[in-house]
Amino acid sequence: MTSKASLVSRLLAAKLKSGQTYGQIAEKTGLTNVYVAQLLRRQAQLKPATALKLKAALPDLTDDLIQEMTTPPMRSYVPAIINEPAVYRLNEAVMHFGESIKEIINEDFGDGIMSAIDFYCSVDKIKGVDGKDRVVLTFDGKYLPHSEMISEDMVSKIRQQ
Repeated sequence: MTSKASLVSRLLAAKLKSGQTYGQIAEKTGLTNVYVAQLLRRQAQLKPATALKLKAALPDLTDDLIQEMTTPPMRSYVPAIINEPAVYRLNEAVMHFGESIKEIINEDFGDGIMSAIDFYCSVDKIKGVDGKDRVVLTFDGKYLPHSEMISEDMVSKIRQQ
């Protein structure tokens, strides 16, 4: 098994050699641009139905790379990434707006959260009303209500008879 860093380096080299953006690869594969980046950083698992599309979009992906990408990844991050300015600002925005976002989720849906598993994410570029470039981040996650923990509903509970 190849180290994750080495594998990611090879995957990103195939993207670089193609000369394509994540958005262009996304269009060819039917995926979001963020999901393409997640695949190439081994943060997501390549599904067999998508493998042929990705191989067509990135011809330098070898069969061994494709095979490795179809295995469940070790999802992780480097803690120092928070120091990268774009990531820091994103984290800062979530911290600043998080309480309000949580209140609105609760107000509109009830007591629950947004899934990060049944989740879609994209980054888009638009022009603002002032003509300047703007970043649009879309987090599209399934709503997951919190459960009341009623003892008799607990399937794994061993019951005395």
